[in-house]
Amino acid sequence: MTEKFNQKSIKVTLVKSVYGQLANIRNSVKGLGLRRIGHSVVVADTPSNRGMVNAASHMLRIEPAPNAGKS
Repeated sequence: MTEKFNQKSIKVTLVKSVYGQLANIRNSVKGLGLRRIGHSVVVADTPSNRGMVNAASHMLRIEPAPNAGKS
């Protein structure tokens, strides 16, 4: 559990609907844990999460996490 907070993190917010998107984009949004427009989650900045963010980048707002870089 503490490993998650020691890693670099990013805050991801869904700003557009997944309706009408390709299945891989919908699955990427679901894999990030986003459920509805305006929903935000903080995820670890790993290559797998970065790939999901890149797949749906046109629908997301990406910011550094509020506690990023702090131990």
